[in-house]
Amino acid sequence: MKKILVAGIGNIFFGDDAFGCEVASRLGRRSLPDGVTVKDFGIRSYDLAYALMDNYDATILVDATPQGNAPGTIYLIEPDIKKLDDLHEEAVNSHSMNPVRVLQLVRSLGGNVGWLRVVGCEPAVLDSEEGAMGLSEKAQAAVDPAIEMIESLIREILNGVPNRATVDSQT
Repeated sequence: MKKILVAGIGNIFFGDDAFGCEVASRLGRRSLPDGVTVKDFGIRSYDLAYALMDNYDATILVDATPQGNAPGTIYLIEPDIKKLDDLHEEAVNSHSMNPVRVLQLVRSLGGNVGWLRVVGCEPAVLDSEEGAMGLSEKAQAAVDPAIEMIESLIREILNGVPNRATVDSQT
């Protein structure tokens, strides 16, 4: 049986940064195939790093991903793990979540992430001094399409179908 991790990432106090948390919460209430684990990691970078070292066949990170497009745009990204070696070293911060730094930590601990994709959403509202709980209307509307994309990826992984490298879709 293949093991798949779907990891929600984000800070619920920073508006659309909670996109990954909301997707993980809603996806976790659905019926999923055996071997699929859905977890909201929030900003717990060390927890995610150690989970990634637990021999998953595939990992799907879900996060707000500012790319410069219209808010609510959904992205499917295949990160280039080889580029981690080109980045300057920086310790993982236990009070925030930077997926790139988490992946660097996994590599420094001798782990291998393997098959990895990021399902992201272009945020409308992020970090503010006052904080902002809850997703914007555009990010909220992107939750169901993101879940559909993740469920499609899970089916492809379980059926051994190679998937697209990078896909952008507007919601």
